Amino acid sequence: MKVAVIGAGAAGCFCAIALRRLLPDCAVLVHEAGPRPLRKVAVTGGGRCNLTNSFEGIGRLQEAYPRGWQLMKRALGAFSAADTQAWFEREGVRLVTQPDGCVFPRSQDAMEIVRTLLRLMERLGVEVRCGSRIDDVRAVDADAVVVTTGGGALRLLEGSGVALEPPVPSLFTFNLGDDPVRALAGTVVENATAALAGTKFRAGGPLLVTDWGMSGPAILKLSSYGARYLAEQGYRAQLLVGWLGDRADAEVRERLEALFAENPRKQLSSVRLPELTARLWQHLLQKSGVRAELRCAEAGPRSLSRLTEILQRDPYPVCGKSRFKEEFVTCGGVSLRDVNLQTLESKCRPGLYFAGEVLDVDAITGGFNLQAAWSTAMLAARGIASNKDRK
Repeated sequence: MKVAVIGAGAAGCFCAIALRRLLPDCAVLVHEAGPRPLRKVAVTGGGRCNLTNSFEGIGRLQEAYPRGWQLMKRALGAFSAADTQAWFEREGVRLVTQPDGCVFPRSQDAMEIVRTLLRLMERLGVEVRCGSRIDDVRAVDADAVVVTTGGGALRLLEGSGVALEPPVPSLFTFNLGDDPVRALAGTVVENATAALAGTKFRAGGPLLVTDWGMSGPAILKLSSYGARYLAEQGYRAQLLVGWLGDRADAEVRERLEALFAENPRKQLSSVRLPELTARLWQHLLQKSGVRAELRCAEAGPRSLSRLTEILQRDPYPVCGKSRFKEEFVTCGGVSLRDVNLQTLESKCRPGLYFAGEVLDVDAITGGFNLQAAWSTAMLAARGIASNKDRK
């Protein structure tokens, strides 16, 4: 049996390894358009390779997978995050789990993951052909074809009858034009909320002010949740920031009242809540219209209302996006309506399988996208093996 894997990324290489182990007599050829395999894995996680997540703190799967969570529920049942960790540890990779649930190689070196996968493919006899671009999946001569090209390389499926969801970027930072907040570049708030005005899209976590706008986990998660909406809006929207995290207005107002009562003779500019830096507090005072030189005892109900509002729903105009480091994730790809979720085989083209980001599955940052690559790659490999057995 001959199997062609198109794309030598995480999903493609992992699928090839799984195929050779499941079907030792199977000839596996991996086509890679670029000059080397696993290029994206080498830079993911800031070059440390955040290869999965513990999933602790994830109450609902759609919190991690805004699109494709139904498929991921099945895929994780077949090959879980714990299975992923055990798999790599069996291959000699020692792992460490951070407090936020992100799992990295203990070496903190993404190239350890790259070398492990390349070594296994060589040992198992998987042929990797770099500089091999496939323009039409229908022209591939193989008994089974697995497409693992990622969400941004769908041209080879045009004319195949496979239904596609238009790909748009996910996991990006927000450009805020010439907003004065950019002067606070480098400011980090450990527990903030970020929302898109007029929508239900909302995320929480650390937030970073940059010299172009805003970044950090809260913004990256929000960009994932609202990826298609933001694309439809031309990346023009109003961002609402809650600087104190997910709190009720009444709680925030009470904290301000207590702060001012403890410091009645001090000016507002010289007191602040502990979650805020001095520079950020000065920025918020100015933006709220409350005089910084006002003494705390003089801050009446109107001032309290203004400060509560700015702390809870501080508005910023989003006027574009920026790519997050060297990582790039797309929302969109092969429609899950046209895929057998048990085997990841195309419903309209028998023998054609999909794995990884080419599917309409994507996740927030934190190792969840790589976990989707490992799980769907294993599901596709098992699908091919089970179909061969039936034949």
